Amino acid sequence: MRPDETVCFNIKTSWHAIHRMYNSVAANYDSNMSVGFVLLNIDLEHGTPSTKIAPLIGLESRSITRMLKNLEEAGLIERRPDATDKRSVRIFLTESGKEKRETAKQAVLVFNERVRSIIPSDQLNVFFEVMRKINAITESEKIIQPQ
Repeated sequence: MRPDETVCFNIKTSWHAIHRMYNSVAANYDSNMSVGFVLLNIDLEHGTPSTKIAPLIGLESRSITRMLKNLEEAGLIERRPDATDKRSVRIFLTESGKEKRETAKQAVLVFNERVRSIIPSDQLNVFFEVMRKINAITESEKIIQPQ
């Protein structure tokens, strides 16, 4: 089987192409795709618990610590104690963070509009269903060991 006939190869190459595209756009705003994803996943009204951000964007908790520190130093987020559980910290966007979030949101919307203008909705629906099934397989199946 050729690499381009495997599921992993196609997902990975598509993801890398999307990653490069978003980083190219984000560079015009002194940002990157990872920052945009974090900002897009912070609840505007209630903030988001710091421990919930990494899983929302598919990272390990230890991977997000430095990024949150950098975002705070850049004035894009602020940490506040949780109103009901003072042991917990919530992350909120500053006004600058909200502006960068809006830019990231527009980039995502433009890309989605472009994809939807080219790929018929019935094909996209099949794609979304297949991706849900692949995600379910990766979450529920034991790792298959080569023999």
